[in-house]
Amino acid sequence: MTSESQNIEFKVSWRDEYLKWICGFANAHGGTIFIGKDDTGDVVDLKDAKKQLEEIPNKVRDTLGILVDVNLHQTDQGKYIEIVVEQHPYPVNYKGQYHYRSGSTKQELKGAALDKFLLQKKGKKWDGVPVPNVSTIDLKQETFDFFRKRAFRS
Repeated sequence: MTSESQNIEFKVSWRDEYLKWICGFANAHGGTIFIGKDDTGDVVDLKDAKKQLEEIPNKVRDTLGILVDVNLHQTDQGKYIEIVVEQHPYPVNYKGQYHYRSGSTKQELKGAALDKFLLQKKGKKWDGVPVPNVSTIDLKQETFDFFRKRAFRS
């Protein structure tokens, strides 16, 4: 039996708020959401599986702008849906919010964490981004000298 982890999430039934979890997986390392399984991974039989099989891919595409694999599985215990989310190279947002999968939780990125995430997705770091209206002329020569001496010593 499998348990929830960095890449696996179980939900008993579908709710549109789970689009945030899909967003989180897409922004992290990808993952799979199982709809129709309880927290221990046991199938609880998804009654509207056929309908969800059609609706979920459209909701993901229309809300998040990405495509996911949505698969229907049948077991002796009943039906469940598997939603496979790939890691995306660009930031994915849910209605302007950025979510990220960390451990077995979904985190909304805000403030400095959001800034760092967006820069990383662009392949940059905070020190590689220009500051508007500031040039080297605006900086003190003593500061450059100080850092040059420290760098030479180290």
